[in-house]
Formats: sequence, structure tokens, C-alpha cells
Amino acid sequence: MQIHELKKLNKTKTKKRVGRGGKRGTFSGRGSKGQMARGARLGADFRGGNAPLWKLFPKKRGSNKKVEIKHRSFNVKQLKPEIINLGRINDMFSEGDLVNPRTLNEKKVTRSKIAKIKLLGDGELVKKLIFSGITFSGQAREKVLKSGSEIK
Repeated sequence: MQIHELKKLNKTKTKKRVGRGGKRGTFSGRGSKGQMARGARLGADFRGGNAPLWKLFPKKRGSNKKVEIKHRSFNVKQLKPEIINLGRINDMFSEGDLVNPRTLNEKKVTRSKIAKIKLLGDGELVKKLIFSGITFSGQAREKVLKSGSEIK
């Protein structure tokens, strides 16, 4: 077999050529008038004619002189940790078990594998368990240590 004999597994989809009359009527599926009807291709930084975001902020020289950007378009959403109460863990696990994000996910306590987990102090912990990879509220930490459990 030679390179010119190779065939594609999936057919390439041909791009629809719009704006040339035919069965699509007068406007050819582009709507009437306006920027997009006239064949514009807008870039990712286009904000309706306003200055692009990268032009809004001052530039400073050097890699260690970054400007803190406070703008609604740059709000990075941080993942909030999944919250679990101590009472629920007390019901789910038996004496001496390891409690970490993976075991909580296996027991279907958490929704996702990558979520951070925070333990709150609602409920009582009677069993001695081993906790790792979990953050605690102040009250939860006291109750866990009081029950004789171990935090790694």
C-alpha cells in the first residue's frame, strides 16, 4: 500500500457556501443587513466595537510587574469544595476505614472525582477513622480528634 492509495475513514464535510442566491431566498440564510450578513468574521476578542479586553488594562514592563486585573470579564470562578457533614460519614464508614476523596466517590457521597471536600461539624463521629486529603472546619476538626480519629 502506498500513500496515494490510502483512503479516509470519515468523509470530510463540505462547507456550505452561503450568500449566492439559489433556494435559500433573498438573504441566503444570513438575515437582512448588518455586519454578519456582509461576510464579517469576528475574532475572539471582538466586543461589539468596544476596545478588546487586552487593550483595556495598562501594560507594565517585566515579568514580575503584573497588573492586578479587576474586571467582570476576568472573574475566574474557583471551584467551591463539596460539603459533607460528620453525621453522614459516621453512617457510611465502619471502624478504622480510610476516608479520602476516592473512597467518598466510590460510596457515591460526592458527585465528582476531582472535587475538593470540606467536612463540617454537623452530627457526631463515634468511630475511629483515618482522614486524608480533606479539609475540615474548626468544629469538625475538634470532633474528629476527640473521637480518636487520625488526620493525615
